[in-house]
Amino acid sequence: MQPIIKKKILLGVTGGIAAYKSAELVRQLVKAGAEVRVVMTPAAREFVQPLTYQALSGHRVYVDLFDAQADSAMDHIELARWCDLMLVAPASADFLGKMVAGYADNLLLTLCLASRQPVAVAPAMNQQMFANAATTANLEQLQARGVLVWGPDAGEQACGEVGPGRMLEPAQLLANIETQLQPGKLQGVEVLLTAGPTREAIDPVRYISNRSSGKMGYALAGAALRAGANVTLVSGPVSLSAPSGVKLLRVVSAGQMHDAVMRAVANSDIFIGCAAVSDYRVDGEADHKLKKSTQAMSLQLLPTTDILAAVSALDKRPFCVGFAAETRDLEKYALAKLQQKNLDIIAANLVADGSGGFETDFNRLEVFWPGGGHSIAQASKPEVAKQLIDLIGERYTGALSDNPSTT
Repeated sequence: MQPIIKKKILLGVTGGIAAYKSAELVRQLVKAGAEVRVVMTPAAREFVQPLTYQALSGHRVYVDLFDAQADSAMDHIELARWCDLMLVAPASADFLGKMVAGYADNLLLTLCLASRQPVAVAPAMNQQMFANAATTANLEQLQARGVLVWGPDAGEQACGEVGPGRMLEPAQLLANIETQLQPGKLQGVEVLLTAGPTREAIDPVRYISNRSSGKMGYALAGAALRAGANVTLVSGPVSLSAPSGVKLLRVVSAGQMHDAVMRAVANSDIFIGCAAVSDYRVDGEADHKLKKSTQAMSLQLLPTTDILAAVSALDKRPFCVGFAAETRDLEKYALAKLQQKNLDIIAANLVADGSGGFETDFNRLEVFWPGGGHSIAQASKPEVAKQLIDLIGERYTGALSDNPSTT
């Protein structure tokens, strides 16, 4: 049986020449057994008439905000709750910008805000518009909030230019929908995850920290959520929004993160230690701002508690996944950490060669476990997170099969 038989797909169509492809997508979705409702922006009607989508889907097409409210069986909030997946294809640059800003000045934008289900966008625009820094920033923000970004493809465009910006073909979007709606590899699993840096205070205004942005950890939280897990995220100080549906616990110091993890770990099946936890704290934080002088100053540093080792050492411990950010001898140090801390998986990356790690939107990982390993090629952090979560799901399931009494 195909994974989308009887699934409910809400398809949003914005203004763009790629709207004609959306008609073919509706046809393919219906043929595959899905129930499809279509919502159009006013600009989309300039390219394809609503009657086309109505004929292909077998349902009325929603265009104006009050169209839904006039339908006693399906108001605009109920329409958002009705679907299993919401896809905006094509998603114009204008629409993406309004999504980021939280606009709700048409029915489709309102539904994006109201949806509790996964929301995907398939960007389609001129290649120069796609390359603009504003578009890049908007897509990054949407991904950080858990929105799925599918595409765009590259090739010849309607304007005659060639480059990235073409909407993915209907067959590829159908495949993405089928993959998304398959039962998640972590369905019902309790995942506890740490992300971001920690800060160890020197005085009320200064602290010791590191360059972690938290993007990898937050991407993992979103990927685990989409894989069906119940996710608790213990986060150090970052300027990111947690994906909707994640239980967020904010902390500052390594000690606070340790305490939060140890309180939550008893209910966890998988623990992922992605945070860049400070290795040392200052012995005796000053209660007032230290004044600058011409004299040298020394700080006495004490080691912080190793959170990952503490979790792994529990009598009834979860499946443990660690991270290793290295500047050299990646495999050597990662395998040593895997063994010393008795981990099930360790994901290691080089942070000194510019290919990923701190303060970037991309990453690549070398993943190791006892007796095996796997490479995840350089890609956006959300894509790397998806691949790692899939791998964790496979290894976790295998561990349960080998020893059903654990976790």
